[in-house]
Amino acid sequence: MRDMIGEVCGFAPYEQRAMELLKMSKDKRTLKFIKKWVHTHISAKRKPEKLSNVLATMRKAAAKKN
Repeated sequence: MRDMIGEVCGFAPYEQRAMELLKMSKDKRTLKFIKKWVHTHISAKRKPEKLSNVLATMRKAAAKKN
C-alpha cells in the first residue's frame, strides 16, 4: 500500500533533496540533512537506505527502458 501511495504522491521535498545528495555520493551530509528533518538518529539512518534502494530501482528501470 505504501508503495502505491509513494508512486502516486511522489516524494517529499526533503526526500528529493536527500536523493540528490545520495546521487552525488555525499552520504554523511545526507545523514545530517535527514536527521534535521526526522529528529531521531535511528530513523535518520534508515531513510537513506530506503532512498538509495529507490534510486537503484529507478536506475534499473531506466536501464531496461533503454
